[in-house]
Amino acid sequence: MNADTVRSHSVRGQYAAGAVGGEIVRGYAEELGDTSDTETFVALKAFIDNWRWAGVPFYLRTGKRMPVRHSEILIRFKPVPHSIFGDGYGKGLEPNALIIRLQPDEYIRLLVMAKEPGLGGIQLREVGLDVSLTTAFAGERRRIAYERLLLDLLAGDPTLFVRRDEVEAQWQWVDSIIAGWREAGVKAASYAAGNWGPSSAIALIERDGASWYE
Repeated sequence: MNADTVRSHSVRGQYAAGAVGGEIVRGYAEELGDTSDTETFVALKAFIDNWRWAGVPFYLRTGKRMPVRHSEILIRFKPVPHSIFGDGYGKGLEPNALIIRLQPDEYIRLLVMAKEPGLGGIQLREVGLDVSLTTAFAGERRRIAYERLLLDLLAGDPTLFVRRDEVEAQWQWVDSIIAGWREAGVKAASYAAGNWGPSSAIALIERDGASWYE
């Protein structure tokens, strides 16, 4: 990214005083005891420059003092260009979505449209097909992330490790964003603790006709 693209493809934020889980929390600057321009929230719109993902936007969002703490990936499939169902059929034909929850409770959920049972004609509703790893492996001992990595390190298995060139490529991209912010004078927007970030993060994705999954 550069000074031009960071204005339209990124959002910086810093949490102010608010409430998380029913508890009052102070803002970042109050906790620090001084003013700061350090971001505690980032939202990005990015692309992968290859033939497979050409034109497919990737929306990334991470932050502190948000309503819940979890990590997940949402893949929203393209909607069909024409629906065989007319208007007035329940919720309408929504595009399928695949949700991969990484933590804290690992699961995979495929959201598809299904006909509601009954005699009321065709009424469509979004339903989830769930694979809960926590439930499926309830009797198994779950290893924490670093325990697994340390065991792999002792065994000489690099499968789950990031290569040096990958790390360097990641930092090259991140550094370009930070440099773009500095050059463009992008300041961290304030958001109340317990919210999903600044309102500009909503505009970042909704201007493309999409929305964050919350």
